[in-house]
Amino acid sequence: MAFEELLDKVGGLGKFQMLQMTLILPSLMVVVCHSLLENFTAAVPGHRCWVHILDNATVSDNDTGILSPDVLLRISIPLDSNLKPEKCRRFLHPQWQLLHLNGTFPNMTDLDTEPCVDGWVYDHNLFSSTIVTEWDLVCDQQSQKPLIQSLVMVGTLMGGLIYGHLSDRWLVESSRWLIITNKPDEGLKELKIVAHRNGMKNIEETLNLEGLRATMQEELETTQTKTTMFDLFRTPNLRKRTCLLFFVRFANSISFFGIIINLQHFGSNIFLFQVIFGVLTLSVRCLALYPMNKVGRRPIQMLSMFLVGLSILINIFVPQDMQTLRLILASVGISCVAASQTSFSVHQSELTPTIVRAKAAGLDLLANRCGAALAPLLMALVVYLPTLPWIIYGVCPIIAVPVLLLLPETKNLPLPDTIQDVENNKKFSRKASEKDFYIKVTKF
Repeated sequence: MAFEELLDKVGGLGKFQMLQMTLILPSLMVVVCHSLLENFTAAVPGHRCWVHILDNATVSDNDTGILSPDVLLRISIPLDSNLKPEKCRRFLHPQWQLLHLNGTFPNMTDLDTEPCVDGWVYDHNLFSSTIVTEWDLVCDQQSQKPLIQSLVMVGTLMGGLIYGHLSDRWLVESSRWLIITNKPDEGLKELKIVAHRNGMKNIEETLNLEGLRATMQEELETTQTKTTMFDLFRTPNLRKRTCLLFFVRFANSISFFGIIINLQHFGSNIFLFQVIFGVLTLSVRCLALYPMNKVGRRPIQMLSMFLVGLSILINIFVPQDMQTLRLILASVGISCVAASQTSFSVHQSELTPTIVRAKAAGLDLLANRCGAALAPLLMALVVYLPTLPWIIYGVCPIIAVPVLLLLPETKNLPLPDTIQDVENNKKFSRKASEKDFYIKVTKF
């Protein structure tokens, strides 16, 4: 609670903080765009087997007479259960007898077929080129696509671990970081800069080094010993919170990336879907703050994660041709997962003591990236059961709902400053602490 008092003195959520959030937003948007790029760079266009009689450039009209491409396609490619050309097989020999059936459809299982030994022909109307068309990641090689997508996400995970650590060199301007690393003079200087930018006048009269040391005394004493990531697991209560938070974030990420990188599963117009999901995500993340502050962090997470899983599981039973209903269910899912992510971010910060909060945020990022890496890899399971990946996407957030019951609610409670605060289950309302804060201010 000590640092919150200092923030209140320098203007709280003022112009300085607003400017920081505005400046960081573009960089976050770029990161999100990279994650969503897989919908387009790894899109699977329509395809069929390459056949000599139809696709060989040296075959002229004189060789085939007056037969149209549709006719040649009919005698070369069998039809699937939806009466559309098969994507992964072709007739071993042209089936000329099919031209005399007058619209009837024979039993294709009696005709000899073979895999696409000469490659595929892709529909380039929507995508001129993707990694799927470049490397033929279809049919027997379709499991390679989710593997490549997963490796991309693993790359972001490794980059976060490496460059996240290196970025500490550029965080020295944070007054909080300066204070907890025993540089109170520099921290005080940064706080005064924040106060001036927030329009706070005569701040030197109430904000000085003695007052800073008095306010942050407990925190400064705690930070004499350097903390590590292992401190999140040394004590029982904090270890419990850390493990539960890791699982909840992991389950949340699996469902989020399961929806967001598989837009083709919901219909063909993925450009429209991307816009709709983007608008919904942005809107819900902002709107979720109001019920979260009224009802609490935990209830909003539980409700939203249950609805995420439910919408995904219901969508499994909706036919592919009912694209409007599939899109509505997917929109409900992406909206709820956005709400749960917003409430989780606040909840996670309020459950973690100040002294290890940055390390807990790093572990949270690790859980998020692990879920992001696993989500596309699960699509390789379609070779065993087409609905299996979506069952996992739906079940994971539902399992996380009872897990959230094991975490305490943090609405109207102050941030824990030390690990001991967590172990002692320190609880007192923010309203009560605000009264204490005003008493402390009058002493300066």
